[in-house]
Amino acid sequence: MIQPVVKTIDLGDGREISIETGKLAKQADGSVVVRMGDTMLLATVVSSTEAKDDVDFMPLTVDYREKFSAAGRFPGGFTKREGRPSDDEILVARLVDRALRPLFPSDYHAETAVMISLLSVGEGDMPDALAGLAASAALAVSDVPFETYISEARVARIGGSFVINPTYDQLQEADLDIMVGATYDNIMMVEGEMDEVSEKEMLDAIKFAHQSIRLQCTAQAELAETLSVVKREFCHEQSDEALLALVNEQCYSKCYEVASRGLADKHKRSQLFSEIKEEFVSSYTEGKEDSEINNFLINKYFHDVHKDAVRRCILDEGQRLDGRKTTEIRPIWGEVDYLPRVHGSAVFTRGETQSLTSVTLGTKSDEKIIDNATLQSRERFLLHYNFPPFCTGEARTPRGISRREIGHGNLAYRALKGMIPKDYPYVVRVISDVLESNGSSSMATVCAGTMALMDAGVQIKKPVTGIAMGLITDNEKFAVLSDILGDEDHLGDMDFKVTGTKDGITATQMDIKVDGLPYEVLEQALEQARQGRLHIMGKVEEVISEVRDDYKPFVPRIVKMTVPKDMIGAIIGPGGKIIQQIQEETQSVISIEEKDGHGIVEISATNKETIEAAVARIKGIVAVPEVGEVYKGKVKSIVAFGAFIEIIPGKDGLLHISEIDWSRHETMDGLMKEGDIIEVKLVEVDSKTGKLKLSRKALLPKPEGYKERPPRNNREGGNRRENGGNRRPKN
Repeated sequence: MIQPVVKTIDLGDGREISIETGKLAKQADGSVVVRMGDTMLLATVVSSTEAKDDVDFMPLTVDYREKFSAAGRFPGGFTKREGRPSDDEILVARLVDRALRPLFPSDYHAETAVMISLLSVGEGDMPDALAGLAASAALAVSDVPFETYISEARVARIGGSFVINPTYDQLQEADLDIMVGATYDNIMMVEGEMDEVSEKEMLDAIKFAHQSIRLQCTAQAELAETLSVVKREFCHEQSDEALLALVNEQCYSKCYEVASRGLADKHKRSQLFSEIKEEFVSSYTEGKEDSEINNFLINKYFHDVHKDAVRRCILDEGQRLDGRKTTEIRPIWGEVDYLPRVHGSAVFTRGETQSLTSVTLGTKSDEKIIDNATLQSRERFLLHYNFPPFCTGEARTPRGISRREIGHGNLAYRALKGMIPKDYPYVVRVISDVLESNGSSSMATVCAGTMALMDAGVQIKKPVTGIAMGLITDNEKFAVLSDILGDEDHLGDMDFKVTGTKDGITATQMDIKVDGLPYEVLEQALEQARQGRLHIMGKVEEVISEVRDDYKPFVPRIVKMTVPKDMIGAIIGPGGKIIQQIQEETQSVISIEEKDGHGIVEISATNKETIEAAVARIKGIVAVPEVGEVYKGKVKSIVAFGAFIEIIPGKDGLLHISEIDWSRHETMDGLMKEGDIIEVKLVEVDSKTGKLKLSRKALLPKPEGYKERPPRNNREGGNRRENGGNRRPKN
């Protein structure tokens, strides 16, 4: 029998996490099984021994998949097997990637694949909280170079107390839910959503998560020591110190001069930097053979010199690329109701970043159905983020939705979803099309989303705005940058996005690109972000300060009704016949579901009259016939002694020939026909049979001089049978 090596981590609340290696997937460079209760993840890492030519970055791929068998379920669809990753799986993979990527050696460029698979899931467990630990542990037991161990932990605040890796049910009661990725010493990644918490509360949650992460990092170090892991040697980078010195000598001061000009136009800046490189290449290559020129190293060294010049300009002079101060926000303008036929729309432009966002309001049939291995639910608030290539001036067309678009859209979704009232009758879809991008387009989406929701008449609790913060540091000096540019994100050390209302934070996403960021820097970044958020909020309120007081004319109107549970079947009818008939005749859309022991009927239509007609039909079905009430009924059938009238759907009563009017009729011929609509009064309900007795005569005025005639068999004061037989009584 194989004897695997196992390391156990005590979470301090009765739960344990175990890391097992040496049993499964032994041909991978590293593999582990991480287990908590009945939840098990297999993580593997494989890295090429050589790097491809002319690669100067870390080609890392992280993949996370949830097998439906882990939850004892079959996948949907015709093939009944797992297909492309879901949005949720992509989001988990991104969380792991963002924490791992900065911690590979800067000169390690071998193709590396980290795969994480959910093998088993305990009821209510959230396996994504273990994915980061599993990936790092696989690297820890492998010979793949990796600078320090990381782990991830979810922290939620429930009833005022922080909880590590809560269950799904616990999370429904939380007002804070964040995932934190960190090394033993430093925070690397944060992402989550909150119910308008303060900056201090968020920092406290990060610190609480870090305590658990440190235990998990220590366990990985002990596991690697037990296995006596030796990391592989590698040499992936070419170098030419003389060329580096020459590029620095001829290009640094020129790059610094362009960086300090304060040019707001990114394309103009890019052109000037390109001209500097072209000028160097032209002079350097003059008279040289192609074999003597290394274009790869020239590009690499110029990028390094360009990056250093921009960073020094910020650190030494406080001068940003577009001329702003570190706390300054770019110019903002916006507009609502831009698109004439959509339910709500807004344009939000901040500097060279622009989002055109629309809102569509739908009915229950528009809900998103979520059918994942670990979660089955319905979603009534959707946000989709699109980043077409033209927004950055690229000459290509998109090929499907990118992982980046899914990630940025999820951040904006988390920022806004808490502001939609829980009992809101509409399904809401927000679509952000980024038309220009030069930094923090996801935050522009949040701002434009708020404006479009207000323009659509969605009664959001409060407006939400967002800002992206950056960081430049040389480990001695640091500068926190508000509202970062794309170049500042690319050349900087942090991308910290914060969204919120005037009263607190609703969502955040932070990526740290350096190992080592004190909490003091985070505190400054959060405070600077709060001030920036409030500035942007003021600009948004200048465009639209109040929610539209009514929906636009072409928005579907929705009415909800609560009916007794035992009436659901009557509304639907056999095979859906009744509900389909009502929809067809009233031109409405009706859905019905059982909830909390009642039937919830949702009726939607494009105008008030249609909704009123559908509501009347539903009320007619669920109504209990009341003696003395007058109904408009439909003649369903005619018999010799009267007619059967449908006074409410599914409920017929007898209108006897003697109750049609004040005249005497011997036959029903010519009195009425099937399909006629007549008014009748319910005069009696048989207590035993429930049969309904109707009268039309009771609604007509009695003719003048009318004399009551005795019953045919009782003209002289009584029934002959009741008076002793068939003889007439004596006078």
